[in-house]
Amino acid sequence: MSSMPPLPEPARVLVVDDEPDLRTLYELTLLREGHRVQAAGTLAEAREQLEYQQFDVVITDMRLPDGLGLELLREISAARRPERSIMITAYGSAENAVEALKSGAFDYLTKPVDLKQFRSVVASALQSPVGAPFVQPITPPASTDSTPPNSTATADDQGTKALDRLVGESVAMRGVKQRIVKVATSMAPVLIQGESGTGKELVACAIHACSHRNSGPLVPVNCGAIPENLLEAEFFGARKGSYTGAAQDRDGFFQAARGGTLFLDEIGDLPLAMQAKLLRAIQERRVRPLGDTQEEAVDVRILSATHKDLASEVQAGRFRQDLFYRLNVIEIVVPPLRERREDLPALCQALLTRIASDSNAPVPPLSDRLLREVTEAPLRGNVRELENLLHRAVALGDGRECDLDPLSVTPSPTPATEVADAIVPGSAALVAQAHLIPSDLQAWLDNQEKEMLVRALGETGFNRTAAAARLGLNLRQIRYRMARLGITGPGGDDSGE
Repeated sequence: MSSMPPLPEPARVLVVDDEPDLRTLYELTLLREGHRVQAAGTLAEAREQLEYQQFDVVITDMRLPDGLGLELLREISAARRPERSIMITAYGSAENAVEALKSGAFDYLTKPVDLKQFRSVVASALQSPVGAPFVQPITPPASTDSTPPNSTATADDQGTKALDRLVGESVAMRGVKQRIVKVATSMAPVLIQGESGTGKELVACAIHACSHRNSGPLVPVNCGAIPENLLEAEFFGARKGSYTGAAQDRDGFFQAARGGTLFLDEIGDLPLAMQAKLLRAIQERRVRPLGDTQEEAVDVRILSATHKDLASEVQAGRFRQDLFYRLNVIEIVVPPLRERREDLPALCQALLTRIASDSNAPVPPLSDRLLREVTEAPLRGNVRELENLLHRAVALGDGRECDLDPLSVTPSPTPATEVADAIVPGSAALVAQAHLIPSDLQAWLDNQEKEMLVRALGETGFNRTAAAARLGLNLRQIRYRMARLGITGPGGDDSGE
């Protein structure tokens, strides 16, 4: 007679809240789920319990009699303890929620806590692997299989396959992969920034595949491709009869991504009115379908991407600052090809393999001449442009050796940084600061303003009147800014009307 398999150990949960009624409610809810629960009413009591034992999950209120729950989160994170932390914040306190995620929280809940959502978040935290399960040497050549991971594949298989699609072993790409692995285990929103064609969607796919949500759907949305009058229905769903042509109830992107990941590509293209609605949906995790009177809870992780500099968009008034901070809890910057030219041989080989597979043809050789031609091309469109060039080379080749089509390769224009340096020496360094978190915000903002002014002046031949018009300023305003920021003309003066 075969023996019964051992029952799984109940999860150990520490609840930290100074309100006895709420603490009891959380305890009873967790006990009904089969967990072992201990409670604390202050930071001191929580620290004492953590000193003598380990837990699977720590749930803490933000405000406690002897301090903030954030302190506990930071201590757990700094000590590299295995507990996943969940923060409970006051209703509408978006800044606290973002700060909690930055401090290492797995997720957060807002008061009044919905018990169904409470159980769901705790279950997600328990399913999340402790630490980073996919940290391992990642070696090329990468797989170019673009099919979704098989549902029977293990989480490790899915994560490794998705990471392998990010071809390259340069320092920059290894940094991207390591960051993906690190952020995948939390629910914190991730903003993926990079130029067009760098592979931002592949990064989003890798984050999803490496996460505990990889059994759920990944729903990619191109925010710039949806007509403005359909945005609300597409994002939040619509009820029958809510607009002309709505013949039946339909789900939106948020409902379609339940239990998984919602990837908002080109988030910078959303109009301001929709940005406000999206912000509320992300903060409250509830959406109201068009034509409905009731909201419904949605359990999704938000990833977003853009080729725009959202910080500059915020300054220009085209992107909401509160939404920017909500999306930019964690940032991943995907490097352009010009910053990782050493990855070109592996990239070319992987792309040629995929091109050959798509046409059921033998893989063409990567000759020294083809590689030299690719290396000398400007590749302003990054990996997307490289793939197009190789497609043409294979199509126009003789089957034995490929050459780039000279008509498809255009010379690289003078970079804006060189123009800037010609006017104000050293201003090219501003570009390198674009994706850093500034230690001196005012200095950073001054640098950004100076770089915009220098660019406008350079493009107008240092004609201040024309540059002011380009920037929506008058002559007096641009003179004041030039004097404040120390901008002078190519000859050392500030003449030129």
